[in-house]
Amino acid sequence: MTDLKGQLALITGATSGIGKACAFQLAGEGVNLILTGRREGRLDEIKKEIEDKFKVGVCVLCFDLSKKEETLNLLEDYRDRLSKLDILINNAGGAHGADPFDKSSIEDWEIMIDINIKGLLYITRLVVPYMKENKSGHIVNLGSVAGRWVYPNGSVYCATKHAVKAISEGLRADLLGQNIRVTNIEPGMVKTEFAEVRFKDKEQANAIYKGMTPLTANDIAESILWSLKQPGHVNIQEMVIFPTDQASVFQVHRS
Repeated sequence: MTDLKGQLALITGATSGIGKACAFQLAGEGVNLILTGRREGRLDEIKKEIEDKFKVGVCVLCFDLSKKEETLNLLEDYRDRLSKLDILINNAGGAHGADPFDKSSIEDWEIMIDINIKGLLYITRLVVPYMKENKSGHIVNLGSVAGRWVYPNGSVYCATKHAVKAISEGLRADLLGQNIRVTNIEPGMVKTEFAEVRFKDKEQANAIYKGMTPLTANDIAESILWSLKQPGHVNIQEMVIFPTDQASVFQVHRS
């Protein structure tokens, strides 16, 4: 297994959920971190907690990944650090709305496209040349089972996660021979702030998980860590992860 101690990882959307869980999992392995998010207070709290507990270096960057100029200009200021990056975890993203196509909000479409696709592209495009120069790196993209199977009232969200799958496969082909691994993680139902953002209602969000046991952010973070720790000649290309109570996007067992 690969020893990650001393490596440098950039995690987007690290203020909660899977991104935050990844930060703690990697810090526990001695990985130094660059954490991004839009909530400065949360980033500062996470930075302090991780530095106190694990004694690794943590740099936090507060910005909106969906804003191209803001993203590229800020990251350009951190060129020296990014040139030494070993791991990129493209975690930032989300779903907005759950209405039929003809009743869904165009604004929600744009938010999902800007964050789930464009934001991932911006940051990956900036990082890849450094990884190629170093002949080393691992890119982990947070996709979804929605990137494989489309379900009602989620066509645009599903489209963005299909795009993540396609981008991951394209990257893997373009980077062949560069010693850069690309992994696409595709979770099913995970209980985080995801549903609250989607439905904009906590009670409605909690109802999604009623009577079943969903995955946790730590479940996914542990799977990502396992992928990162594989020997250098092993690339976990894709990982589909459902909770035991979910057989497909259409089948959920509830007690």
